[in-house]
Amino acid sequence: MKNTSTSKRLFRIFTNGIIRENPLLMLMIGLCSALAVTTATENGIGMGLSMTFVLLMSEVVISTFRKLIPDSIRIPIFIIIIAAFTTVIDYALKAYFPDLSKAMGVFIPLIVVNCIIMGRVEGFSYKQPVSDVIPDALGMGLGYTWVLTGISVVRELLGAGTILGFQIMPANYEPIIFFVLPPGGFFIFALFIALNLFIKSRLKVATGCESCPMETHCGIPENKGEQA
Repeated sequence: MKNTSTSKRLFRIFTNGIIRENPLLMLMIGLCSALAVTTATENGIGMGLSMTFVLLMSEVVISTFRKLIPDSIRIPIFIIIIAAFTTVIDYALKAYFPDLSKAMGVFIPLIVVNCIIMGRVEGFSYKQPVSDVIPDALGMGLGYTWVLTGISVVRELLGAGTILGFQIMPANYEPIIFFVLPPGGFFIFALFIALNLFIKSRLKVATGCESCPMETHCGIPENKGEQA
């Protein structure tokens, strides 16, 4: 029974970042890089996987040594750890995927200051065991990656007529330049938010404390707002 309860809790933590607390569609953090790199599908996939790697490794290391990190200097330590793994992925892309690295430019190094990673290590991994932070990081990373990939596919398809560089639209298709420009990115992003809210309403996804993986840790009554 205990194993079943633990499995359900870990699965809930994992799925939390995919829909219920999707970092882009629900929390709306890390939008700058998300909208900047999604003009091509390979950029969206590359950025999403890079972010997932840095998030996973940072959360695991910080959770492992959380009891040894002084509270007064935790933020500088977080930044150093995140920067270390960001440097690893930056050099890996430059070595093995130079074209992708060049296309994403400064947005890979800027993972260091991405609000998604800092928010998760400060609000979750610094307080939870490794067994909890792994599904959290993977769920948040997957949630971030699928949104980036989806937006990239739509923008590249409509803005260039291709997906991953392969021609999809008919030869006489006139690319709609609007979709590769910033306004087009915001427009597609808004459609994804609407789609996510529609899915949540149809599936009746919970949005209260019962859906939060921190429910058993934060100690805040669910009806606190009503009592106030």
